[in-house]
Amino acid sequence: MTDTLRPPATIAPEASDSPRKLKRSIGIVGGTLLTLSCVTPASTLFVVVPDLFGSLGTATALTIAIGSLLCIAVAFCYSELGTLIPSAGGEYAMVSTMAGRLAGWLVFVLSLLVVMIVPPVIAMGTADYLAPVIHLDPSLAGAGVMLLATLAGLLDLRANAWITGVFLVLEVIAAAVVAVLGFAHAERGAGSLVSMQVAGSNGHTDTVTAMLVVSGLAIALFVTQGFSTAVYLSEELENPRRNVARTVLATLAISSVIILVPVVAITLGASDLSELTGGDISAMVTAWSNSAVGTFVSLCVALAIINAGIVMVIQNSRVLFASARDKAWPQPVNNVFSKLGRFGSPWVATLAVGIPGAALCFVNLDTLYGVTGVSVTGMYLLVAVAALLARRGAHRHTAAWRMPLWPAMPVLLIAVLAYILSEQETQYLLWTGGITAAATLYWALYLRPRKDTRWLVEIPEDERAQA
Repeated sequence: MTDTLRPPATIAPEASDSPRKLKRSIGIVGGTLLTLSCVTPASTLFVVVPDLFGSLGTATALTIAIGSLLCIAVAFCYSELGTLIPSAGGEYAMVSTMAGRLAGWLVFVLSLLVVMIVPPVIAMGTADYLAPVIHLDPSLAGAGVMLLATLAGLLDLRANAWITGVFLVLEVIAAAVVAVLGFAHAERGAGSLVSMQVAGSNGHTDTVTAMLVVSGLAIALFVTQGFSTAVYLSEELENPRRNVARTVLATLAISSVIILVPVVAITLGASDLSELTGGDISAMVTAWSNSAVGTFVSLCVALAIINAGIVMVIQNSRVLFASARDKAWPQPVNNVFSKLGRFGSPWVATLAVGIPGAALCFVNLDTLYGVTGVSVTGMYLLVAVAALLARRGAHRHTAAWRMPLWPAMPVLLIAVLAYILSEQETQYLLWTGGITAAATLYWALYLRPRKDTRWLVEIPEDERAQA
């Protein structure tokens, strides 16, 4: 593989810009709470899943179940690579080390695209779930959530783990209430979960085709995508060689259950196919119980969205911090984004992702769900390629968690993800492809000619020592 990372001894550091390191302050419990909060099961259930109900109807639970199974293979790749390369850069640090600097740069762009779009899109849903108490403009409410999340992101990571942990408990309670009510008011049997039906626009029942399910898998992969946050936190996790893998796998298992069980309950409990396809979960909860329960669930979801905003800002700031430390930008920009505040958090990078996120709440982002699905799938594909290369040379003997069924697992994952990409809508592929092309141009004109001084992706020295 050409243009891969060279050993750190060959890299001449710039005198005025020594790398900054994040401090280790959380264990596996705190890491799991933060990572679960980034998956944000309740806001995913109430904001993302209704769109799947609208297009997939009774096949929604099946599609999410298939996506969760695929994510096991993805989680194995993240766990092995995350313990080999414990860096706040996450996917791009792992892929750069294993598959080359250009591949790592493209993964960085795809991950940045995902993490910049998703928080404001979810934050704008806050107004809908605060409606039982107060009516707010969705854009203003979303911007307020993003600014609040930015302020929280400036705090110590341990403090944020407890804040998000409390919010996480509330959203799990909300998901549990939905599940109990749905099962208690079941209108159809378990066979409906594989009946592949959706209400058509003409009032008739339409059949969900296998191709629609495959197309929906890109969003289904996004439903539990937050488990990858564990690798972004690897520089701040105690004993990352052990705790990264445990956090990734535990988070995927817990989040899949929290999301999938209520989806099954909603599918069984919806009064008819039109109500299910409409995807108004709050209205279903109110119909199954009363307005007080519906209000409680709605407020829990609003808190879940705020929780997701906090964790996503934390994650995004770590990505931007790591890219500056690895000299992805002109030096004045690198110097600013790599600054750490009094609480040990990258405060400039936090502001740089939080404030634009608030501004994006005033932009029409409807089509960007599709772009996000394509970006997540492409990112997973490149991570799987890196996992296939993870046992070459010196990496074969590095102390790390190792996935079972290697190399069959990443090979199968690469084939499936490539097929899922081929079935996505052309406009989403073109949007993502255009952004990737622009990133490649930046690489060719700026980063590659300066390969001795730019995009120097390294594992922090204390991690190399542990290896």
